[in-house]
Amino acid sequence: MAGPLEQFEIKPLAELSVAGIDVSFTNSALWMVLAAVLVTCFMTLSMRRGALVPGRWQGAAEVMYEFVANMLKDNVGTAGRKYFPFIFTLFMFVMFGNLLGMIPHSFTFTSHIAVNFALALVIFVGVTVIGFMRHGTHYFRMFFPEGAPIATAIILIPIEIISYFSRPFSLAIRLFANMTVGHIMLKVIGGFVGLIGILGVLPFALLTGITVLEFGIAALQAYVFTILTCIYLHDAIHMH
Repeated sequence: MAGPLEQFEIKPLAELSVAGIDVSFTNSALWMVLAAVLVTCFMTLSMRRGALVPGRWQGAAEVMYEFVANMLKDNVGTAGRKYFPFIFTLFMFVMFGNLLGMIPHSFTFTSHIAVNFALALVIFVGVTVIGFMRHGTHYFRMFFPEGAPIATAIILIPIEIISYFSRPFSLAIRLFANMTVGHIMLKVIGGFVGLIGILGVLPFALLTGITVLEFGIAALQAYVFTILTCIYLHDAIHMH
């Protein structure tokens, strides 16, 4: 039986090197492309007719659209409306990536901290740029809340700086840890079921329950990743 960590191994599917840099097309890249293609197909095919009375696929697409729109409105306000395309794309990409990883013999690219950190870094840089574009140098007030006694600056400023720059790490590690641990548990318990055979009724029942739970976690982590992005965007737009 393959080890529980082998499912996270990145393997090159098409080896390629440019100027001595390895830019091979890997299984991780394949599933990222597949997630993007499926999201595009799902939204395009679901909304191509735009019926007044939506069918099941159009209804599902509209539910996701409304869900993300309400999340953005509740956490950012009307000022965040212009950023909806990015927030919606982020939510769908992460959720499809998480759900695709539940397919047997697939690859969960969101279980790799490098992928999650790249997403988190784009969010962090984008939010910081938005903050400075809207507030200029006044955005530095993020590191010293309004109304705080000046004597507390020596304590509050370092804490706020550390808190601010830890955001991409927090985003990346949270998603990475939840997806990795869940898949390891599925692999380990699935191995017990295979080894025990007919006596593995209890492990099989446990595996079924964990699988259902993992589907819920896949959607929940996409929600958490997106809502934290909305909160950071709120801070950039409205500050403290």
